[in-house]
Amino acid sequence: MSDGSIAAAVSLKEATSTGGVAARLSQRRLPTEEAPWVRRLLIGLAVGFLGLFLLLPLITVFMEAFRKGGGAFLAAFADPAAIDAILLTLMVAAIAVPANLVFGISAAWAIAKFDFRGKAFLVTLIDLPFSVSPVVAGLVYVLLYASHGLLGGLVQSAGIQVIFALPGIIMATIFVTFPFIARELIPLMEELGDTDEEAALTLGASGWRMFWTVTLPNVKWALLYGVLLCNARAMGEFGAVSVVSGHIRGYTNTMPLHIEILYNEYQFVAAFAVASLLAALALVTLGVKSWLEHRYAGDLAAGHRH
Repeated sequence: MSDGSIAAAVSLKEATSTGGVAARLSQRRLPTEEAPWVRRLLIGLAVGFLGLFLLLPLITVFMEAFRKGGGAFLAAFADPAAIDAILLTLMVAAIAVPANLVFGISAAWAIAKFDFRGKAFLVTLIDLPFSVSPVVAGLVYVLLYASHGLLGGLVQSAGIQVIFALPGIIMATIFVTFPFIARELIPLMEELGDTDEEAALTLGASGWRMFWTVTLPNVKWALLYGVLLCNARAMGEFGAVSVVSGHIRGYTNTMPLHIEILYNEYQFVAAFAVASLLAALALVTLGVKSWLEHRYAGDLAAGHRH
């Protein structure tokens, strides 16, 4: 056999082999490609689960709130205790969220922009409220600031009432909500790096000017996203606040605690009416959150890379 015949045979064999591999690859199903009945089954299970455990309870809350008509619904909010609970909830959120905003930005800036000893430990501490029960967090504050607690005598001698008062509720709420803003900002700041800040400093910008004109605009949507989550959790917190509040009607009851008291007193319409207001606030938060995810998906996706 001549050299030309051998080369032609080798070329034919390679072409045949390549074509066979290509054919096998084209026939192989990708891992994300499933049979139509499998896709329909999975989608049905997901929708059914959400309908059973999320949508149905939510619909029930609003149905029970209006079960005796609009008059009974509005009467639930004419109760001075309900008004006090709503105002207290808004006040606690108005204090806790800005406090977490300052902490979240500061912690994210320190962790993302600097290397220091104990950095990993600080990140672990930020995640602590995610793994600690809110009830345990409330008990910790009772052990610290109750009359016979570690710091109770000191704060009471200064004329400050922490447990069974507004300061304790605020402190417990801040504890359970402070990871939300920091955890939204830290990954995004780490991904963005220091290039823009270094360029601003090179051009003569001061530290504050660099922060307001460079750093903050780069993370503004992730920051707003974290604020929304923090606010929703602050208004709906029950466990930690329940421990430190003392359940004093008209004084230390937030909306979740007021709902529990009404339900235990068999005032079901009033309980579900206040619950519907809390659910409506949560739905508004969810709507804004979904709009942010749709409108600024790229920025938020970067912020969720851990």
